Formats: sequence, structure tokens, C-alpha cells
Amino acid sequence: MFIDEAVIYVKAGAGGRGCVAFRREKFVPRGGPAGGDGGKGGDVVLESTPHESTLLRYRYEREFRAPCGRHGEGSNKTGASGEDLFLPVPVGTVVLDAETGERLFDFTAAGQRFLVARGGRGGRGNQHFARPWHRAPREFEEGQPGEERRLRLELKLLADVGLVGFPNVGKSTLISRISAARPKIAEYPFTTLEPHLGVVAVDEQRSFVVADLPGLIEGAHAGAGLGTRFLRHIERTRVLAHLIDTSDACPRDPVRDFSVICDELRAFNPELVERPMLVVATKLDATTQRERLERLRAFCAERRLEFYAISAVTGAGVRELVWALAAALDRARTASPEPALAREQEGR
Repeated sequence: MFIDEAVIYVKAGAGGRGCVAFRREKFVPRGGPAGGDGGKGGDVVLESTPHESTLLRYRYEREFRAPCGRHGEGSNKTGASGEDLFLPVPVGTVVLDAETGERLFDFTAAGQRFLVARGGRGGRGNQHFARPWHRAPREFEEGQPGEERRLRLELKLLADVGLVGFPNVGKSTLISRISAARPKIAEYPFTTLEPHLGVVAVDEQRSFVVADLPGLIEGAHAGAGLGTRFLRHIERTRVLAHLIDTSDACPRDPVRDFSVICDELRAFNPELVERPMLVVATKLDATTQRERLERLRAFCAERRLEFYAISAVTGAGVRELVWALAAALDRARTASPEPALAREQEGR
């Protein structure tokens, strides 16, 4: 099950209470105060790990509390600190404050840690309150409470290429052809209900990651179909491949299909339509009437868009498309090392 959103409540541990105690040893008259300090409460820390791929673990368990610090003891003994609580999240997780919407952190690599709730400081024991005029203090401090907050976790897959288009245009078939990914493939719309990632080997030195996203339809930005729920996963991609069905069985106009999907991308995030985009006519093996195909080719030539016609079933044109995607990625990396992440950092 692919879960890419979660709201959780975290609370750090409270500090331990300071101790009131006095030295009571033989041959030590008027030993004075000896109350130790309370221990610090445990922190709550999020940590990115490559061993997690979804936020499923936070679907049912949504409250997390770190241990509190132990109280201080006599003989000036400080209480033990509470252990920190580490919560694993997948790489690509964005952490937001659920109440204000503020972006707190973005996990872009494995092994990153982010302190989301700090444990409370332990209270001071009565040893700290001794004065020349007050030699037997009975004052002490309570431990400070730990921080608490409600967090919204959003997972954005880290991929180089995003496949977009109407349902049933051949996105899943293509990713299964060029990578080891095995999404469900069927002859009805909305077969893909969750994103899939695949690693594409270009040659012995180069490879890239491609994301197959559930299909869009007109009005997706308003909630039609699956809406734009999964479009956040292409916000990090560098290149988009727009797949369009030009087969005889498809009744839609391919040029209008292109415009409709671009409008939905623009409604979700205007920057998406500014990304490098390749237009791919699919199901070439089922296209006997080439008028619609040629009209789309002419439209792309007029817009100066790279155009490719493929058949993922027979493999026609697929290798050329892979090389074209790799070349587009090389150009995008040269133009901007981390374009998507840089724009997201500016919005923090």
C-alpha cells in the first residue's frame, strides 16, 4: 500500500524534577544540601532512511512520545536523561507544521536528521540554592515540559523523469519496458492507482530514475478522477515525458490532449510547464491512420518540442526515446544542478 501523506503528533519528554536532600554521613556535621538535578527529557528526531519507501507506518500509529528524564537523587546525583526517540521516514519526505503550514525540513538524502521536538531541561536540586545566609535550602525546580507539535508529512518521490498523460495511454507499459518496474497493466482507465519508480540503464555508465504517475483527466485540479493528489511526486523531476495516445482506438484529439494535460499541470504548479518536456506518441503498433499522429508531430515542430513516436509493445522507437531522455537530463543538470530543490528552498 502506497501512503504518501500522514499527520502525526509528537511530544518530547519532560525534564526530571530536582531533588531535596542533605548529606547524612558520620563525622560530617552539617553536611549541607545534596539534592541532584533532574535528567533531561528525550528529544523526538526524524531520520531519513533508504529502507522506507512510504509513510505507511504512520497511518495507524500517529502519536509518539519520548521518555521523560528521571528525577534527581541524593548525594548530588543527576537523574538519567530520557532516551531520544528516532522516527524513520523515507527519503523525499517534506515536514510541515500541521497548524501553520510552515515548511520545517526537506529530506533529500539518506541519513539526514531533524530535531522536531526538544526535550525539557531537568530541574535543579536544592544544592543550587545554598547561600551563606541560607545553608539548608529546601527549594528545588520542577523539570521543564518537552516541546510538542503536530506535523504533516508529505512524501515526494525523487525521480529524474516523470511520465504524465491521460489514463491508459501506455505509461505503465513503457516503464515496464525500459526498467524492472512491474506496475499493473490493463485495458481500462485508472489502472495505475499509485506512483511507480523504475531505474533505466542508458549504458554502462549512465542511468536515471523514471516515475510513472496515475493518469490525469480534464478537471483534475478540481478533483476529477484521481485529482492532482500524486502530482507532488513530479515536482522534483527535471524532465517530463508527456505520453499521448494516437492509436485508432483513441477517440480524443491528440493536440487537445496535450493542451488539457498542460492546463492541469499549470493549475497545480505553474513551474511544471516550464520544465523540459518531450512529447511521446504511443501505441504506434495500433496506429494505421497516421493523420492524427502527423498532426501532433506538426504541432510539436511548431512549438519546438521534441517529439517521438513509440510502441512499448513492440519496442519500436523506445531505445531512441531513452537516449533522448538521457540527453535532456544531461542538459537540465548542466543548466541547473538542483533546479527543483532550489525552488523549494526559496519557498521556505
